[in-house]
Amino acid sequence: MPFLIEVRSPGDPPGGDFTIGQALALGALHGPAELLPISSSGHIALIPWLLDWDYDRLDGELRKSFEVVLHAGTAAALLITLHAEVDEALRGMDHRLAALIALSFLPPALIGYRFERQIERHLGTPPTIAAGLIGGAVVMAWADRSPQTRRSSQAGALDALCLGLAQSCALIPGVSRNGATLAAARLRQFTREDANRLSRHVALPVIAGATLLKTVRLARRGLPPHTAVPFAAGAAASFGSTLGSTWLIRQVERDRSLLPYAVYRVGLGLAVARRLRRRRARATAVAIAPGGSG
Repeated sequence: MPFLIEVRSPGDPPGGDFTIGQALALGALHGPAELLPISSSGHIALIPWLLDWDYDRLDGELRKSFEVVLHAGTAAALLITLHAEVDEALRGMDHRLAALIALSFLPPALIGYRFERQIERHLGTPPTIAAGLIGGAVVMAWADRSPQTRRSSQAGALDALCLGLAQSCALIPGVSRNGATLAAARLRQFTREDANRLSRHVALPVIAGATLLKTVRLARRGLPPHTAVPFAAGAAASFGSTLGSTWLIRQVERDRSLLPYAVYRVGLGLAVARRLRRRRARATAVAIAPGGSG
């Protein structure tokens, strides 16, 4: 099947189409965006908006359902590629580590369950996502300058709560779960290598739990007609792109510094802000032109 991306034209009615090409592209993007501290949810929302895809005009519930499918593909791939690390963590699990993971899991679980809908409704717009990208980038760059004096074996209850609160902040699209937990661990003065390890250990249960909950909701709601093929294509692409991108985890650890990712996030946020200004300028010009609505 050809790779087709349909763009919308001015004056098109709301609704739009969701092509297999768009599903494949977003699935391919989701894997690496989830593994890097750049916000996968922010990219899945912003890229169609920046490219004027019809996907941007789809029903909100349909888009949320598709994002659940993408997360399911990524989560399945992570369980495969990180199975050795997961097995090692489980074999070495003691009461201390179990308590740390539980403490880091509680804040995002409680806040997400209670405020997920409000967050998606009010904080999932291009301006707020851009703000999350830039704000998160500033915190990441600042945190990365912290001293490297602690190892993951020294993590305590306060560290776990800080990581949990960071994951709660990452419920806002654009913040990035990976970026927030890395910044929190660095602010707690863990070494960059151990910050990456802690970030993965506390993120996997949240990713798996959120994906399971949303998958159950999606199964109860059911898929709209004619979406099964694009959804399957997106899930397969997300699964494949995650499998093919797990080397990025080691890349983040090897490069150590979070500054390159912070610079990229700021650049993307500024690109969104620039486009918003242009749109407002065009709308103002139309409103004041002869025959305009103003």
